[in-house]
Amino acid sequence: MITAETIRSVPLFADIAEGEREAIAACAADVRLNAGDWLVQEGEAPSFFVVLAGELEVRKIIAGVDRVLTTYPTGVFFGEVPLLLGSPAVVSIRAREASRVMRLDPIDFRRLVLSSQVLSEQLVRVMAGRVGHLRDVALDEPFNVVTIVGDRWDLACHDVRDFLTRNRVMYEWIDPSDPSSRRPPGLDVQAEGYPLVVLPDGTRLVAPTLRRLANSLGLRTTANAEVVYDVAVIGAGPAGLAAAVYGASEGLRTVVIEREAPGGQAGTSSRIENYLGFATGISGGELSRRAWYQATRFGAEILVAREVTALEPAESDGGEHVVVLDRDERIRARTVVLASGVAWRTLDVEGIDAFLGRGIYYGAGRTEALGTRGKDVYLIGGGNSAGQAAMFFANYAKSVTLLVRGESLAASMSQYLIDQLATKANVAVATRTRLVGVAGSDHLESIVVEDVATGARRTPATDTVFILIGADARTDALPAALMRDSGGYVCTGRDMLELGTRACWPLERDPFLLETNIPGIFAAGDVRHGSIKRVASGVGEGSMTIAFIHRYLENQREARTGA
Repeated sequence: MITAETIRSVPLFADIAEGEREAIAACAADVRLNAGDWLVQEGEAPSFFVVLAGELEVRKIIAGVDRVLTTYPTGVFFGEVPLLLGSPAVVSIRAREASRVMRLDPIDFRRLVLSSQVLSEQLVRVMAGRVGHLRDVALDEPFNVVTIVGDRWDLACHDVRDFLTRNRVMYEWIDPSDPSSRRPPGLDVQAEGYPLVVLPDGTRLVAPTLRRLANSLGLRTTANAEVVYDVAVIGAGPAGLAAAVYGASEGLRTVVIEREAPGGQAGTSSRIENYLGFATGISGGELSRRAWYQATRFGAEILVAREVTALEPAESDGGEHVVVLDRDERIRARTVVLASGVAWRTLDVEGIDAFLGRGIYYGAGRTEALGTRGKDVYLIGGGNSAGQAAMFFANYAKSVTLLVRGESLAASMSQYLIDQLATKANVAVATRTRLVGVAGSDHLESIVVEDVATGARRTPATDTVFILIGADARTDALPAALMRDSGGYVCTGRDMLELGTRACWPLERDPFLLETNIPGIFAAGDVRHGSIKRVASGVGEGSMTIAFIHRYLENQREARTGA
């Protein structure tokens, strides 16, 4: 328990009256930390702290590198910067050794500042010094940027840029056919092929595969072949990342396999405004970044740029499942969570495939944002993904037009998005309209749209169309024995028994709620039959699978020991 005597030796409180020290001690929490324990994480709600014993380290990720900025020995106070600025915690704090810390909640800190002119002056003076230190650290950090050289209409160049964007790797893009494109001094943009990727150390990669690029950037692509994992998660969207966080945090050896980048389809969303706890919204990329960091901090291994080519179920209940990756790399796991999500549904229009990456894009990532500046852009779809994309591209494009087959947006889009779209002067919604034709030479130059009621057609000029017309399950690599519905979605729990027969389930016990017809293999998120197709529900299902996995593994232990 914190007392007035406890804080008497702290320099901050040395010159205040005994009654003030007693008042401060009365509302302070006594926090005990072991070496390695986290006191606060960057982005969390802040508090005010004083180190009473031990030593803490201040950490912050800068340019993708987790750095120790300084240490806080006994007697140092901190936390005043975010509290006085009204921001979340700007750094992370961890104990270097066994430590004792006094904590004041924000309302008690406010009383502290207002009650004493002496304390207020000390806090503001120290705060100014710390803000200056953070500025100096950021400016002194080498600005390591990947350089990409490639034509805008090159699909491979688009894929590389999209991969780097989604994996939070900074890059500069040079279009060799554009004379106005800025060229760094001394950079030879000529190459035997494109895209050319120049790493910060000067290494040149010509038309690299995404896996080679990931390896060159230090991203993790390989699992430990000697380990039998407790949980192998296929897919790093909201459901997969939630499973990783809960699995790793609860002591399960967890590996996640992702074909592109953490975040899945939700990671490409420019703004999610109805996710619980984020009153002003959060981008899908930022939400994914936080979840990725959280999962890796707990010890989960996240592999990127890896394709799952097959899943070999255990030969008997309680055996090891095998996840087969490209190049025949094999991962053994006691349980598997299928969280591979869905793939954008393609549009059946003659000639459209010739313009993929050359003006036609499925989904609407941030990669093409600057390329839409001052242009007339078209989005096809009437769901939330299309609405969020329209709001985002409206900040760059001359005009954004939503083509919607239905009578209105009300049946498919959240009302808050409909209301926001109505406030954008450069956003138009064309209902009862569909895309029926495309035209151009080396890239898209115009489209043909049709009024579905009258059949009337028009041909607006545009070189950018984003298609967001829903998605289909991504389950081609799964074994034939795994039960799916007619749309390819994975059946689980009671739904599996209702759609099939009792014979599809091999054990005497009932399947767990999110368990497939193969014991020990679970499904969560958009890939699952009957899923809600919302970020929040995906996160919920991903976390629920870990609860069922614990029960499954406990059953296996009891079967082995005869308990």
